[in-house]
Amino acid sequence: MMEKSEIQRRLSENHDAFAAFIKGLSEIVANNALPGKWTPVRQLDHIVKSVAPVALAFAFPKILLRLTFVKGAQSYSTYDDLVNAYKARLAAGAKAARRFVPDTSNDRSRLLQNLEHLVQTLNKRIERFSEDELDQHQLPHPILGKITLREMLYFTIYHVEHHHLQVNRNALQSSAA
Repeated sequence: MMEKSEIQRRLSENHDAFAAFIKGLSEIVANNALPGKWTPVRQLDHIVKSVAPVALAFAFPKILLRLTFVKGAQSYSTYDDLVNAYKARLAAGAKAARRFVPDTSNDRSRLLQNLEHLVQTLNKRIERFSEDELDQHQLPHPILGKITLREMLYFTIYHVEHHHLQVNRNALQSSAA
């Protein structure tokens, strides 16, 4: 089990690495995609749209979390368990829910600023919760169902890594084409 400090460190590192990669792309590469794929800037928009509700949920009063999202039986004991469950759902055809589908905007600079702010905000809000509370409260995830706060943070760490790999792979393929 990852402790809060490790979660916060990895949230920052993974999102910073993704942002730096996106920032370093030329305009042409950043705004073009292989057929059926999102552009790198649209991938960035998707990540912003995914982190925003997590940061918001961590601002909810704890009593509201306790009353609204009662803990169910589903639980992933480790980061790897959660990642494997997510990969299995993707392999079975799971797709991003409509509200997480990126816009056609290509304002890379604004999106990068938003992402940096959201990750900083989320890391600050994590401080409000004890290690035990991260495992006592749950949030709904559109693909994984109800998961604990800690598991949502695991997902957020992995999710940006997943998209970073996609952007990197797609950029390499499009430059080779």
